[in-house]
Amino acid sequence: MTALRTPALRRPGRLLAEAAALLAAAVVAFPLYWMVLSAFKPAGEIQSTEPRPWTLSPSLDSFRRVFEQQDFGRYFLNSLLVATAVVLASAVIAFLAATAVTRFRFRFRTTLLVMFLVAQMVPVEALTIPLFFLMRDAGLLNTLGSLVLPHLAFSLPFAIWMLRGFVRAVPEALEEQARIDGASHARFLWTILFPLVLPGLVATSVFSFISTWNDFLFAKSFLISDTSQSTLPMALLVFFKPDENDWGGIMAGSTVMTIPVLVFFVLVQRRLVSGLGGAVKD
Repeated sequence: MTALRTPALRRPGRLLAEAAALLAAAVVAFPLYWMVLSAFKPAGEIQSTEPRPWTLSPSLDSFRRVFEQQDFGRYFLNSLLVATAVVLASAVIAFLAATAVTRFRFRFRTTLLVMFLVAQMVPVEALTIPLFFLMRDAGLLNTLGSLVLPHLAFSLPFAIWMLRGFVRAVPEALEEQARIDGASHARFLWTILFPLVLPGLVATSVFSFISTWNDFLFAKSFLISDTSQSTLPMALLVFFKPDENDWGGIMAGSTVMTIPVLVFFVLVQRRLVSGLGGAVKD
């Protein structure tokens, strides 16, 4: 009798949880919906004093203005190069560092891990001016390297901390067995351990890609005079005008910027879910 009543007793609570989840999803998705909607609205509807959550006359004029912008393709390629470089470099370095701090015992190991946490607590805005002088002294201003290095530095602490759990979950007996079979340490590292922690690498790569792709602060601070090195967020400044902002162009440009992030997320979705699950389990 109890087994038959339990589902019925739990059903109202489950329905309430599902309704709360749908409400939260709607709240999160509404700004994205409004952005895409505004990108397709004609100028008259965007500037209307009575905005409506729909449009009966969609238009591609805003997208046309975006793609007709000079050097838009170059800006897109610059963003893609910076994001790809940060993702690949952070994945390799974080994997090696996480393996080192997990598998090896050395002096100041705990201090190093605490420093990773402290680095995550420092606001990016507080370091922008010191980083500017650092990039100036290194001769990296107005180059894509001035964007790659800071994002790489900010993405590594999180990636290393997250990958520690995946490396620790691999039994040391597996490494001993590989050595008995004649595998070198490097071979075990790249042919056995690397595939096992790949879901964690994918999860950290998503966060690195999103933060780098959407960066505006560093691009505005370090790319001063050479517009050929600008990225997509900088391209949106063209639509901000002193007299009247082109909100249709801003929304269309933001929509175009969102597409690569969605594509990247869809491609790694399965491994991302397993990676986040492994991190939570740890």
